[in-house]
This record gives sequence, C-alpha cells and structure tokens, in this order.
Amino acid sequence: MRLSTVPVNAALVAFAACPSFAQNLRIEPNSLAPFVSSPQPIVEKMLEVASVKPGDTVYDLGCGDGRILITAVQKFHAKAVGVELNEKHAATADDNIKRLNLQNRAQVIHGNLMNVDIAGADVVTLYLMTLSNDKLRPKLERELKPGTRVVSLNYQVRGWKPVRVEEAEAYHRPYRIYLYEVPKAN
Repeated sequence: MRLSTVPVNAALVAFAACPSFAQNLRIEPNSLAPFVSSPQPIVEKMLEVASVKPGDTVYDLGCGDGRILITAVQKFHAKAVGVELNEKHAATADDNIKRLNLQNRAQVIHGNLMNVDIAGADVVTLYLMTLSNDKLRPKLERELKPGTRVVSLNYQVRGWKPVRVEEAEAYHRPYRIYLYEVPKAN
C-alpha cells in the first residue's frame, strides 16, 4: 500500500486541526508534510519576522507554489531557493518564477529537502509539522551557520528556544510564527 493513496493517518490529526487545512489530505511518500499553502499576508509576516534584508538568501523547505520565494525576491530584495518534493508543485513554482522573470534571483530544486545542502541559507522558512521539524532539526544544526534565522509557521522546533513568537491572523484564521537563530558553537 502506497502512502500517496492513503488518507492522512492519526499522526497528522494535530496538523489537520489547523484551520487552514483542507479535508481529505493525502501525503506523498518521503514527504514531511502535506501541501498547505500559506496565505500571502502570513508569508510577508514570516519574512518580516525573520528580518529578511537585501542580499540574504532565503531557503523555503517545501516551497509549494513558490510564493515565499517570489515574495522574498520582490518585496525583500533577497535571493531565494525553494526545495519541493512534489514534481507538480515544483514545476508550478518554477513556472511562476519564470513568468515573473525572477530566474536570476530565485530557483526551485525538485527533490527531498533532507538531501539538499542548505548551508548557503541566511534564512530558512518552514511550514511543516512538529514531528517533521524534529526530523529536520539535526540537519539544520549540522548545515546552517551560526546566526541563520529559521522561521516556522505554526509548528515549533522542539529543543530550540524561539527568539521571537508572533501571533498573526489572515482570512479570520490565527497563525503563530516562531523565529529561531542557530546558536554560535561553544
């Protein structure tokens, strides 16, 4: 039985309780979370909370349609790299970037985020699940340089202390944005 044909199981019940969650979601094999797009006002707030500035490189892990990448380039004058496992979503994000002529500042990598080098990031954005963040945390600690900002929508990175937590609302739904900074090595 393939995961892609099975409705989301009990492990995702907490995630499914998120107000923006669609019914009957399905999750792909090797995926850390089902696709749920972030509302544009929340995308902008995430990048503001992360203090994205010109010249920063933003990595969006699970970039979906590329809206974080596009916003990082257009509004914050950053460079952006998206990683997307789903071939259709990766193609959509790539098409959106090309349509806006942003290929010189943004790119999409079609692949598993656990296998992509993220060492070049100044900011990492996440909209995964807490259990997924648990799996991702060792990679973040291993590959990211001290001071890299990690911003996670709705789900904490357990074992890390956020430097800032923001509440936001979009389309009458509440969101929580966690900002972390990779600590300097001892």
